[in-house]
Amino acid sequence: MEHLFIVAFVVYLLAMIALGWFVSRKNTSGEQFLLGGRSLPLLLTLGTTVATMVGTGSSMGAVGFAYQNGWAGTLYGIGGAIGILLLAWWFAPVRQLRFMTMSEELSYYVGANPLIKNLIAVIIFVASIGWLGAHIIGGGMYLAWLTGLDIQWAKVIIAISFAIYVVIGGYTAVVWTDSIQALILFSGFILMAVFSLYSVGGWDAMLAAQPVENLSWFAVDKIGVLPAISLALAIMVGILATPSFRQRIYSGSDVGSIRRSFVYSGVLYLFFSCIPAIIGMTAFATDASLDNASFAFPHMALHFMPVGLGLLIIIAGISATLSSASSDAIAAVSVVMRDLYCLATGSMPQPDKVVWLSRLSLVVTIGLALLFALSSNDIIAYITQMIAILMAGLCICALLGRFWSRYNWQGALATLIAGCVTALVVGNHADWNSWFGNPVLPSLGMALVSGVLVSLLTPQSSISSREALAILDAERQRMESSADLQASPVQLNK
Repeated sequence: MEHLFIVAFVVYLLAMIALGWFVSRKNTSGEQFLLGGRSLPLLLTLGTTVATMVGTGSSMGAVGFAYQNGWAGTLYGIGGAIGILLLAWWFAPVRQLRFMTMSEELSYYVGANPLIKNLIAVIIFVASIGWLGAHIIGGGMYLAWLTGLDIQWAKVIIAISFAIYVVIGGYTAVVWTDSIQALILFSGFILMAVFSLYSVGGWDAMLAAQPVENLSWFAVDKIGVLPAISLALAIMVGILATPSFRQRIYSGSDVGSIRRSFVYSGVLYLFFSCIPAIIGMTAFATDASLDNASFAFPHMALHFMPVGLGLLIIIAGISATLSSASSDAIAAVSVVMRDLYCLATGSMPQPDKVVWLSRLSLVVTIGLALLFALSSNDIIAYITQMIAILMAGLCICALLGRFWSRYNWQGALATLIAGCVTALVVGNHADWNSWFGNPVLPSLGMALVSGVLVSLLTPQSSISSREALAILDAERQRMESSADLQASPVQLNK
């Protein structure tokens, strides 16, 4: 089975590389390479969103969490579904403003303040490396289990695998390969859940094998009410503040198609939330003594599925890692080219150099993420800690900026600092962290209170939304090949 998997994996990867090259042959400008020309239709936006959501956390993290905690495994999907539905309702309209990065968007809310834009760009880049690291961890653990490779070498292979087709094809390659991977993901995971139930003797047999506390609603008798809320909230915050999901908004053809694709994705993901829980619980029913709960998914695929189905499911698991990782990589590089390059050099990159510089930045970004991934093997802890430290502040900053006109750059700065510091303090106190489940709740609360208080105690921004948009448009035009773009007169109502 291991040899068959290696052959299937190589064939699958070559197919993804060939598809990425074919669909991205006309990538000649930075906007095409990083945003697909801002013309993605509904089906491609839906496909890439679904594939990114059903990522490493769902295939390795959530299944492993369900192996240990029963129905608590559904919390990942429920939090993600709520997050993408809120993103559709609250933030799809920002497509009208032609932002290229989330740092542009958040700085727009506070008068295009350069300090806030640059600080958020750094935070987003570090957060994207964190997400990439989580995908490399999950994929590496998965590959190591299946092939017997040393886990560190397996992580290196996973990083190189998705780097190849992203570097070749850019965002266009990402959305097309994501859409194909979404089909593989859903069919593979659903078939695995069905066959897993069959292998343990059905639904009642699966439930009978579980500890009683794992069968309560969302397993709150096992993990506690507050930790359950914190886990779902952490995933929801991750969706609202993750740059790769903002890329779907900025690259979509129009607000209507973006909103519909997000709503469809949320409904599908809500349905999907029970699938990892079923797989994890059936894995527990077959063997309650796995050394690492994260191996529950490949354990079922390798030992309890028919050979052909097992290969499909294994490829589905790899697809989960590759699709999410490629999306986070391209989002990180968009920030590098749009924001960090200007911060470092004092000027925007020349249009004819953007594609080459983007490819170089992809290699460096993925390399940094690999270095971080080599130091950790706990996916859920890695993701939730990183969300609390880096992304809770971003989430509150986006919400206050979008819906409160009094919000200013001083308040945004206070939001970002308070969210990060609170997460670090709570995370370093074992009793506090255990009580909350993770630092997300206190981090969000302090970020919100600090942002509101500081905004009220400092002067309101003197730069209007129209003026802020014009500043950002003028900066962006210097790196776009189409120099005739004009600053949009559109404004968002707060």
